[in-house]
Amino acid sequence: MPVRSVPVREPAFPGRLLQQYLILLKKYPIITKSVTSGVLSALGNLLSQYIELKKKCKQDRPAKEVDVYGPVRFAVYGLVITGPVSHYFYHLLEALFPATEPYCMLKRLLLERLIIAPAFLLLFFVVMNALEGKTVADLQDKMKTRFWTALKMNWKVWTPFQFININYVPVQFRVLFANMIALFWYAYLASVRK
Repeated sequence: MPVRSVPVREPAFPGRLLQQYLILLKKYPIITKSVTSGVLSALGNLLSQYIELKKKCKQDRPAKEVDVYGPVRFAVYGLVITGPVSHYFYHLLEALFPATEPYCMLKRLLLERLIIAPAFLLLFFVVMNALEGKTVADLQDKMKTRFWTALKMNWKVWTPFQFININYVPVQFRVLFANMIALFWYAYLASVRK
C-alpha cells in the first residue's frame, strides 16, 4: 500500500511569533524584555488616550488631539527602566528566596509589594516628570496629590497578579507576564497623572 507524503505546514502567525520571541528571549534576554516592555508600555498609553477620547465623546465634551509624545515617553520608560530593572529584580528574588526556603512565597510577595512597588511607582513619577520637561515643583505637586492614590490602586490591582507571577510563572516569562498586566496598568497611570 503506497504512502503519501503530507507537507508539513508552518505554524500560524501567532505560533511563529511566539517561536521567534522564545528564540530572542533565550539569546538576548534583557534586550528582548526591554523592547517588549517599551512596546507594551507605549500601547498602554495609547489605550489610555483612546479610553479618554471615547469618554469625552460620550459626554459630548471636546476631545483633545492624541498626544504623540505620550507613547514615546512610555516606550522610553519601558525600554530603559521597566525591562532591565524587572529582569534583574525577578532574578534577585529567586536568589534571595529560593523555592526551598520556608514561607518563600510570602517573603517574595511582601518584598515586592512593600518595598519594590512603592519605589518603582516613585521612579515612574520622577522619570515621567523629567521626560515631560516638568519642574521639581510639578513633581512635588503630583506626589502630594496622586502618589498615594496610585499606590493604593497598585496594591489592589497588582497584588494577586504579582503573587501568581513571582511564585508560579517561570522566571524567564515574569517580565512578559507583568507587561501584559501593565498594558492596562499604564493606561490607568496615564489617566491618574493628568
